[in-house]
Amino acid sequence: MVFGDFAPATSAGWARARGYVSTDHVGGLIMSVGGPIEIGEKLNAMQRLSAVPLIVGADVEFGTGYRARGGYFLPNAIDLGGATVFPPEMGIGASRDTALAYEQGRITAIEGRAIGIHIAFAPVLDVNNNPANPVIGVRSYSEDQRLAAALGSSFVRGLQEHGMIATGKHFPGHGDTDQNSHLTLPTITVSRARLDSVELVPFRAAIAAGLDAIMTAHIALPAILGDSSTPATLSSRVMTDLLRHDLGFRGLLITDAMDMNGVLANARPGRAGQVLVGQYGTINSIGLTEACKRAIEAGADVLLMPTDVPAAIDAVLAGIQEGRFTAARVDSSVRRILALKERIGLQRDREVALDSIREVVGDSNNLNIARRAAEQSITLAKDSLRLVPLARGSNGARILSITMASRSNLGAGVAFLAELRRGVGGGVRIRDEYVNPDDPGANYARLLAAADSSDLVLVSSYLAPSYSASASSAAAPVIDFLRNLARRRPRTVLINFGNPYLFQQVPEIGTYLIAWGGFPMSQRAAAEALVGINAISGRLPISIPPSLSFGRGEMRTPVQPATTTSRP
Repeated sequence: MVFGDFAPATSAGWARARGYVSTDHVGGLIMSVGGPIEIGEKLNAMQRLSAVPLIVGADVEFGTGYRARGGYFLPNAIDLGGATVFPPEMGIGASRDTALAYEQGRITAIEGRAIGIHIAFAPVLDVNNNPANPVIGVRSYSEDQRLAAALGSSFVRGLQEHGMIATGKHFPGHGDTDQNSHLTLPTITVSRARLDSVELVPFRAAIAAGLDAIMTAHIALPAILGDSSTPATLSSRVMTDLLRHDLGFRGLLITDAMDMNGVLANARPGRAGQVLVGQYGTINSIGLTEACKRAIEAGADVLLMPTDVPAAIDAVLAGIQEGRFTAARVDSSVRRILALKERIGLQRDREVALDSIREVVGDSNNLNIARRAAEQSITLAKDSLRLVPLARGSNGARILSITMASRSNLGAGVAFLAELRRGVGGGVRIRDEYVNPDDPGANYARLLAAADSSDLVLVSSYLAPSYSASASSAAAPVIDFLRNLARRRPRTVLINFGNPYLFQQVPEIGTYLIAWGGFPMSQRAAAEALVGINAISGRLPISIPPSLSFGRGEMRTPVQPATTTSRP
């Protein structure tokens, strides 16, 4: 994995990146976060170092801007902009709009190729039918397999018809689990019949749409494999028999990251080896070696993000020498990768034109489509007192706006509050408060007192999935506060920019608006929906027990302002 940061020629970061190409001779890279220009420049430099063109992938699930943004400048939290960002997939699911899914794919492909990215590790085709899922959540289109299939296949067509390789993930489905495969090996106890009728439906649709690549899931399927210790990534019964033979997939098969405990923790260690500290904790180098061999045996073409690149290469060679698999088996994967490189034109033009990036990336037409997607995603799941839309231009009204987000989320609430103030007009007094839910000294009593003296309370939640579990010790003070607030101040609106399943713990809340993601585009869309500038048309692509059913959503039409306001 390579960061798209500015890396001077003498820096350790550049030496590490250069070593992947000049010393290890990798065939491709995964690009992490960075600014568009920095990513393009660094990839050009790395392409020039390589004898064979490199193929570059990135997790651009929510658009190229999901990885290629400039971040925030400190200490002022100035948004430095970048490539186009869309709402998370579940927000697209709320819109039910396959044309938007296609447009997202098209724009992601055009902007991604402009900065040197060739493979989108997207779309997420998991059916998120477990509200406690800690790792998929809003990355999935829906809990409904047919909706996920329609939107996912549209996204695939948008990408691939505009020059980028789509990767459906995480095969055969990571939605029905309450564990995180980065940290452990989740177990999904479903039958083959259930896989066929639910989890595999989006993958079949995407394959029919011409899907070029699939990423595996580090999950155990005891009903399929007969044990709960083998990740699907390392099983030929899943990767070859099910995917290649039964589903007829002929494209590129990529493992999920090989630094995740879901694949390393259960690989046979063989003997004691060098202990490494990876991204997700301590792992064993012999475990990595064995995992790489078993992934190739299972049918993988690409070993993604091994913690130790030379050890992974040596493992492939050792596997041939040990008779675990043949050189012809490895050559078949190499030919598949080279054929893709040729098909997308890397043999003709491996570098990108840096002068053209500003003409393509973040183009105003692209941003307008992303804004429309954000607006159509807004979902009013509940509004018992019909508080939405808010009264605009109501002189003297007092609104308390509380932003709940971790300290590291620099952009939380910034765009929302700016748009809210413009929308309600100068006669409305807005008091904004910020609370870090991870701060054990957070003064919730002070916030409740402030709520008592307000006409309306808005709570903007950017909380992670762990806060949907009432058993979480970190979540308990937050949940208690929200429940007390709902009892004391019925005129409270909970606006969710994080985990939509939070409502399970606070069904007392009378008004619940879901924006699905916390990027500035979604923050502005939520504020404009609240004050009636835009219509609200989203419908839940999931159910949120105990009371919010799949498809629920209250519709609102735009209202004329009581006083003149300007829209940016």
